Amino acid sequence: MPTPNEPRSHSDRPRRLTAAAALTALEGAVVAAFGVVSLVKLVTDKPDGMVQAVTLAVTVLALSLLPLAAARGLWLCRRWSRGPSMIVQLIVLPSGYQMAQNGGVWTAGGIVIALTGVAVLACLVNPTATEALGIGPRDA
Repeated sequence: MPTPNEPRSHSDRPRRLTAAAALTALEGAVVAAFGVVSLVKLVTDKPDGMVQAVTLAVTVLALSLLPLAAARGLWLCRRWSRGPSMIVQLIVLPSGYQMAQNGGVWTAGGIVIALTGVAVLACLVNPTATEALGIGPRDA
């Protein structure tokens, strides 16, 4: 068994941790894509407020770094990555709920987003995942 600082091989990583890493990476990629689309719209359209449009695009791209970094850490079985990934999921859950309240296609999107958050949280609290990350029960 590798030490917590030593990278694990694909066969050593539990499937639940692999799933959490993949879903977290997907979330980060979606946020990054939104940031890129915002940047493209800056060039192709004439926004009413250029400063606000640039700020939105840069902020969204910066926000995509947290789930992407957490996903990489989960993939490499780094202990630190569990916290940031869980924070992302706790942001995803109310966002998905709010989207689902808007009706139509937003409902389906919100449900998918919320279910993704629940799935990642379930994977991250699973004992096999916590053990693989080197997180054990607290000493009494």
